[in-house]
Formats: sequence, C-alpha cells, structure tokens
Amino acid sequence: MAKHRVYSIAFKRQVVAEYVAGEALYGLARRHGICRNLIRVWVAKAEAGEFDEEVEASNLLVEYEGRIAALERLVGRQALEIEFLKGALKHGRSSKSGTISVIAGPPVSASPKAAG
Repeated sequence: MAKHRVYSIAFKRQVVAEYVAGEALYGLARRHGICRNLIRVWVAKAEAGEFDEEVEASNLLVEYEGRIAALERLVGRQALEIEFLKGALKHGRSSKSGTISVIAGPPVSASPKAAG
C-alpha cells in the first residue's frame, strides 16, 4: 500500500505563490510531481489562512497534546499492570520447602483425614 507523501508548509506556500503569480495548474503539478487537485486544496487552505505560522503552531500544539495524552494513558496502563503483577507475586508465592514439578505441580501434604 502506498504511503502518502508529506510536504512542508514552506513547500506548500511556494507552490501556492507560484500558482497565484499566474503559473498554470498543469505546469505546476507536472514540475513538482504532484496532483492538480492537491494544489487546489493547498490554494483553498492558503486563502483560509491555514498556512499561517500561528495556525501551524496551534496545529502542532494540538498534535503534541494528543501524543502526550496517549503516552499518559500508556503509562497509567503499565502502572496498573505492574501493581497487579506485584500483588500476584506476593499472593502467589509457594512454600520453598518442596520442589514443584511442571507436570505434577506442588507436593500434596498429607492431611489427618486422608490417613484415617
């Protein structure tokens, strides 16, 4: 599956400026190896002010906040797993007096009821 190419804001501004200066859409698309519709989208975004530095900075901020939130969720989940495993380790310890077999399990102690 082909990945989408990512273009810098500076490149997008340059292509939009060339288009606004009067260069033909077909020539721009061919020279830069991009689709004409993509240039149209970039022109519309530039007219809407989306290529301004402040908008770019706010978009980066939103992206970073999303990444931070995802990492915080991951850390929280791992902390819960660690606490769970610590509890399981405390409650799951067997006596060290007998050996444990993978096949048979821990040795069975003889109870007074079984002897009689």
